[in-house]
Amino acid sequence: MDLQEYFQRIGFSGPFEKPDLASLQLVHRLHVLSIPFENLSLHSGQQNSMELPLVFNKLVHQRRGGWCCESNLLFSWVLGQLGYAHTALGARVYHPQQQDFSAREGHLINRVDVAGRSYLADVSFGLADQIWEPLELVSGKDQPQPAGTFRLKEDGGTWVLEKTSRTPLIPNEAFAKSSLLDRSLTSPVFCFTLEPRQPGDFHAAAHFLQTASDSLYTNKSICSLPTATGYRALIGWIYCEVTFCYQEEFDLMEMRKITDAEVQDILREKFGMPPIHNLKLKNNKINYTM
Repeated sequence: MDLQEYFQRIGFSGPFEKPDLASLQLVHRLHVLSIPFENLSLHSGQQNSMELPLVFNKLVHQRRGGWCCESNLLFSWVLGQLGYAHTALGARVYHPQQQDFSAREGHLINRVDVAGRSYLADVSFGLADQIWEPLELVSGKDQPQPAGTFRLKEDGGTWVLEKTSRTPLIPNEAFAKSSLLDRSLTSPVFCFTLEPRQPGDFHAAAHFLQTASDSLYTNKSICSLPTATGYRALIGWIYCEVTFCYQEEFDLMEMRKITDAEVQDILREKFGMPPIHNLKLKNNKINYTM
């Protein structure tokens, strides 16, 4: 694995002089803007791996995206290569319909320590709740980013990430009542503790998420990528382009259905991805919002 190849993949031209906050913010942002969050391997007869050389080949050489157990694992390796003090953590994602967090730690994130302060790095949550730059690990502090205002809250050793969003503006009335729309302005995203984790701690959760009949990832094909002004998403046959702050306190969400014949062109033109052979999109009914 070659760090320079990773830099080329995310468009980082350097120079990198030391593991400071400014460099961390820049590399994190470039990764988020370059490597999609996607689970399309699961819908093309393949399985996602947590073997780092395989992840590097997929995300860097093949120019694919991945989910957190791939992309944040790769980012953890990058942090080590750059000399940052970092620790992998496990998070439990919030499910609005159950009004609770998942029972298992299925989301891999990274804690990074820089100049006596700690930061939460997460380059692979996807869609509207994707942070663009690391969040300072401070309880109760509003941290505005393009997608909205994030804040971390700590209680008894458990940290909760929550986000305050803007109201969605939907010009296509066919999607005005779509179940994919999250109409809650402030909601939790995930919770975690500062207990260090190893990649092996995620193997059981990763197996469940890509094999279980009631898993989100086996029921919906998902691909998302931030843009300079918002993000793009493909969920099943629904393609969406989001523009943040299109109007004051409103995000524009332009949604439309696509056909199977359009899929590969969408992946290439909108997400910068190569053709995915044997891809069969899914959009089964399961609780999920953008």
